[in-house]
Amino acid sequence: MKHLLQGKLSRRAVLQNATVGAIGIDPALRAAVYAQGSDKPEKEEVKIGFIPLTDCASVVMASVLGIDKKYGVKIIPTKEASWAGVRDKLVTGELDFAHVLYGLIYGVHIGVGGAKKDMAVLMTLNNNGQAITLSKKLADKGAVDGSGLAKLMAGEKRPTGQEYTFAQTFPTGTHAMWLYYWMAAHGINPIKDAKVITVPPPQMVANMRVGNMDGYCVGEPWNHRAIIDGIGVTAITTQDIWKDHPEKVLGTTGEFVKKYPNTARAVTAAILEASKWIDTGLANKNKMAETIADKSYVNTSVDAINQRILGRYQNGMGKTWDDPNHMKFYNDGAVTFPYLSDGMWFLTQHKRWGLIKDHPDYLAVAKQINQIDIYKQAAVASKTPVPKDVMRSSKLMDGVVWDGRDPKKYAESFKVSNAVA
Repeated sequence: MKHLLQGKLSRRAVLQNATVGAIGIDPALRAAVYAQGSDKPEKEEVKIGFIPLTDCASVVMASVLGIDKKYGVKIIPTKEASWAGVRDKLVTGELDFAHVLYGLIYGVHIGVGGAKKDMAVLMTLNNNGQAITLSKKLADKGAVDGSGLAKLMAGEKRPTGQEYTFAQTFPTGTHAMWLYYWMAAHGINPIKDAKVITVPPPQMVANMRVGNMDGYCVGEPWNHRAIIDGIGVTAITTQDIWKDHPEKVLGTTGEFVKKYPNTARAVTAAILEASKWIDTGLANKNKMAETIADKSYVNTSVDAINQRILGRYQNGMGKTWDDPNHMKFYNDGAVTFPYLSDGMWFLTQHKRWGLIKDHPDYLAVAKQINQIDIYKQAAVASKTPVPKDVMRSSKLMDGVVWDGRDPKKYAESFKVSNAVA
């Protein structure tokens, strides 16, 4: 109890003494943080769902290392079978939080990809570290990258019922959007020129092995696993589609945040500290790989995980390289901040691909979902630097810049789309 009280006092002291410029929190917010009295978590034991992927690591390590206890909560990581299952359990309250696809949270909030429910993003869990894998059969025919795939699909057309088939992990999710963006950048309309199916991440390799798809987009370690097993090649990494792109988030419902704001802050702070721990150095990353490879978590070999988290890549065709833009969990807070523009980008792609008919109020939706205030409070508690701006600018693989300033114009700017007129 004593150390919890000390933690509370130290966090309060930090809040009172911090300057606006140093942490980017306005005085009114600082004064309001503890206005409700005790910052003790209302709910001290929380279930956080995760899918067996490398980027569940910060949630797992917050629990395994006992960082959660420092903030007065106990995290119980709960292994889930599919993103649809994660969605359903979040919506019903069976899970308190989840390691979850950015675009899934936005889809549910606006009523696409599930029953409509107010949702919340507390922090971004990672940048980068996903990939698009093509089957060895396609690679042997020259489809080793986007242009090669486009050439093959144009030259070797397939009859109805035997279409080129690609898998993503959830219709409104990140992997669907990376896959579509990449294909479209090479002149392939993923909706009209191919068949797209949904497959849970841990089932990707097995499905490719039996020929159920020609390619897929998924998180690690299931791209590197396909190379180890000799059934696929890496056509592109997602960081080559969008450097430092947003990926998984810590998600919950809007209702949970309203009911348990202290719990939301404590859990966010614990995972922020775990994120920082992972990115601190080589030894920590190796320890993380050994931990999450266990059957309780990702259930794969350590070597399927530890290479790509260190930026050591191979494509399955003899090429190896060191990638500085590998999966990152912290990067001095740049990874974890829930930029409004990141959430808005997924909405522009949902509009582009016909998942939503009308333009939403992009900025208003992002402000509803991304819990900037709670994040800033958790950042103070975990001594995480906070960016000055809630928006950021990025240039994607086709040279187009996304900065969130004119989302409607951006959504309508793509030549290859499936937008509903």
